[in-house]
Amino acid sequence: MVSVTSDYDYSTVGDYSEEELCNLDPNPAEVIAQTCIHSIIFSFGLIGNALVVVTYVFYKRTKTMTDVYLFNVAVADLVFVVALPFIIYNEQHGWSMGPVACKVLRSAYSVNLYSGMLLLACISGDRYVAIVQARRSFGARARTLIYSRLVCLVVWLFAVALTLPTLVYTERFEELNLGAEDAAVMCQLSFSQNETAKLMKVLVPGLQMAVGFLLPLSVMAFCYSSIARTLLRAQSSQRHKAVRVVLAVVVVFVVCHLPYNAALLDHTLSLFKERSCEAEKIKLRVLAISRSVAYLHCCLNPILYAFIGVKFRSHFWQIMADLWCLSKRYLYSARSSRGTSDICISGRVSSEGSNNVSSFSV
Repeated sequence: MVSVTSDYDYSTVGDYSEEELCNLDPNPAEVIAQTCIHSIIFSFGLIGNALVVVTYVFYKRTKTMTDVYLFNVAVADLVFVVALPFIIYNEQHGWSMGPVACKVLRSAYSVNLYSGMLLLACISGDRYVAIVQARRSFGARARTLIYSRLVCLVVWLFAVALTLPTLVYTERFEELNLGAEDAAVMCQLSFSQNETAKLMKVLVPGLQMAVGFLLPLSVMAFCYSSIARTLLRAQSSQRHKAVRVVLAVVVVFVVCHLPYNAALLDHTLSLFKERSCEAEKIKLRVLAISRSVAYLHCCLNPILYAFIGVKFRSHFWQIMADLWCLSKRYLYSARSSRGTSDICISGRVSSEGSNNVSSFSV
């Protein structure tokens, strides 16, 4: 029997002897599969969230509280998807970019997790106020942008504060695996004192589950259930369509994040128990698969929260039209650059004058 763990088995002095070390490295097939999955997540996450950011910066602007929250969610997801290829590369090349990259890249997911999940809770709260408490919210409408930006600032600061243990204690170090000729280069939380290790083994995953999953889920469940009841009482086909959107938001959130948090909870509860090497390998596989599923949420956020809105879709098509205009201008600049530019500008103006509004989404 050995006493080893996975991501949250933070190396401590004197935990186990050299004979007890267990090689937990994934096999080549698992590495290839994870690389392919993460590449897909990177591609779709980058395109989707970049389009949301571009739309808000150049087309739609942030006019409501939900606009501000959606813009910040897209930024949080972009931070993570941009870091993802570097994480994959370093994991497969012994963290060759050095200890600073190790700390920053390992912290990227934590910042995205806390900021993104809390902002999604803010969106559900804003929609609750706008739909369920519509009469009470009217008087404060003039100050919503100021409040929403302040809330986003607090969320980002809170996310950074919760990420500090990961940033401070994550280290790049070498670990000799049983039966391996060369030492494996690791990038994970590492401690020199057993008491600190025991505390962080529970604190870090505990915070991730509580603040990054249970708190947002509770807020979303309360707000969206109240919204669904209010919309169903309206007896409108558009309102019933909006209820389906609400259910999709909650179901996707649960499907993406529940498996990983359940696996993380099971792993945390067994941290101080003795396990076999084979059992630990199975736990690692489950954590890796469920973690990839959780990563998928950053690709689905633009669809669930932005592109589902009629007005947002009109801005998206305007981006496509403008890109087409720009390509034509560069291809035929000698003959029609002036006319193509006029078409692009007139298209932008007509889009800004549109008043299409979705019944639920912005």
